[in-house]
Amino acid sequence: MWISSVVSPPRSPILPLLSDERDRARHIENFGDIGNHADRSMISVHLVARDNGAGLSRDLAILAQAIGDGGFDLTVSAIGQGGWRRQAQLIGLRAKLMWRGWREGAARGRFDVNLMDERVRPKYIDLARRNVLLPHPEWFKQEWQAHLPSIDRVFAKTHHAVPIFQALGCRAEFVGFTSIDRRLADVAREPTFFHLGGRSTNKGSQPLIDLWLRKPSWPLLTMIQRAPLRLPASLPANVRLITDYLDDGELKILQNRHLFHLCPSETEGFGHHLVEGMSVGAITLATDAPPMNEMITNERGVLAAYARTGTQELATTYFVDDAALESAVQRMLSLDENERRTLSGRARTWWEENDRAFRQRLVAAISALANARD
Repeated sequence: MWISSVVSPPRSPILPLLSDERDRARHIENFGDIGNHADRSMISVHLVARDNGAGLSRDLAILAQAIGDGGFDLTVSAIGQGGWRRQAQLIGLRAKLMWRGWREGAARGRFDVNLMDERVRPKYIDLARRNVLLPHPEWFKQEWQAHLPSIDRVFAKTHHAVPIFQALGCRAEFVGFTSIDRRLADVAREPTFFHLGGRSTNKGSQPLIDLWLRKPSWPLLTMIQRAPLRLPASLPANVRLITDYLDDGELKILQNRHLFHLCPSETEGFGHHLVEGMSVGAITLATDAPPMNEMITNERGVLAAYARTGTQELATTYFVDDAALESAVQRMLSLDENERRTLSGRARTWWEENDRAFRQRLVAAISALANARD
């Protein structure tokens, strides 16, 4: 990985997740057919993203690895909490660029490309010749739209997001995204259910707990949920609710142990919990609505219809239908061993193909933009 400097808060909880050298070697092999690696090392890329200990930190780790393994000269600004620290990082970064411009020529006093995850960072715009946004429509606030004219490209993580940002006057193209590979081959799969809601209120957690409360004879449902839920005084024996912090090793084992993953999200910017489930070969349930059904289809998972819609910022929200959710879980329970094996294998195959294609599209898109004359 080519990294010229890293500006990051201490003890980042997610960045160490991508340290496996075998994974790194596999990812580097994926770039063999996209131009010359040495040529890309002359393109300087600045990645700006929140390091929040959750989904955005996963974005940061994935992008840092994909860009670095693609051969670019990479600088990472991992933004944590604290205004004074953030300002000090920015001052230090500007000083490094000034020094580099003085030593290597004026053109080297700016990055070739800024990549900003989720939102536009106005204070970083002038640090690069080209600016790219990788947005999440459901979190993109109306006041952020005023900064869109400073963005040269939107790299959309889903097909669903492309027309949303084109309608706002952006030059948007589908690049896609991937998840961290969570597979542990030595963990035995059990025909039980898993739901990773975390701190989010958009993951369809309440319909799931309501359904399991009506089905005390169903197999175990393990829920990791820190957002509040409406719960009875006591839970049935087939519901395990984890509200405490789990370290990543424990979480990874749970993701692998449970064959069935339940993800009836209302909306997603990409859907790490969906795609991480596919990486372990889980049979994953999702809401049959965009963008969730870009990742999960009935050929490699299980879909449940929605009953009504709403809005959240630029996104449409889709609320899963209770009867459809019950029917979808019943379908999962009725799968025979051969059907389970087929769906699990298709999920893992899709993850591998998507992971490879995303890394290639990202490298190609950055190279094209950095070398564009317009």
